Amino acid sequence: MDLRIMGLDSPIFSTLHHVMDLVDEADKSFNAPTRTYVRDANAMAATPADIKEYPNSYVFVVDMPGLKVGDIKVQVEDDNVLLISGERKREEEKEGAKYVRMERRVGKLMRKFVLPENANIDAISAVCQDGVLTVTVQKLPPPEPKKPKVVEVKVN
Repeated sequence: MDLRIMGLDSPIFSTLHHVMDLVDEADKSFNAPTRTYVRDANAMAATPADIKEYPNSYVFVVDMPGLKVGDIKVQVEDDNVLLISGERKREEEKEGAKYVRMERRVGKLMRKFVLPENANIDAISAVCQDGVLTVTVQKLPPPEPKKPKVVEVKVN
């Protein structure tokens, strides 16, 4: 909006208009996703996983190609989010060798799963074999059915 048309061309109104423009620009930058968010979203989209439910457990099977066991993290966040992550680093180039083609994925691998209420976060195990991570989360036993409360009836 041009303040001069409305007869408001004083320095104070000009400064106020400039400050409002700065606020608009700052607001746009705050709404943009961060680099970390974009990297994590790409890592989750590129990490395939299967989830199986058994009578006593949930099993998460995640491809983690080329990672050593020490490079894989399995954590529980916020009491109900299973976080599986790792990072595959690019091999250092040996002197005299150069890549002709590079197709294998390097970078972060990550998946997050919201665990159901009956998941026992104190009974989680993880095994990695041949680049496939299997995380088993035991289920809590079903709650005992509530017994009806019996109220004694008295005679007046």
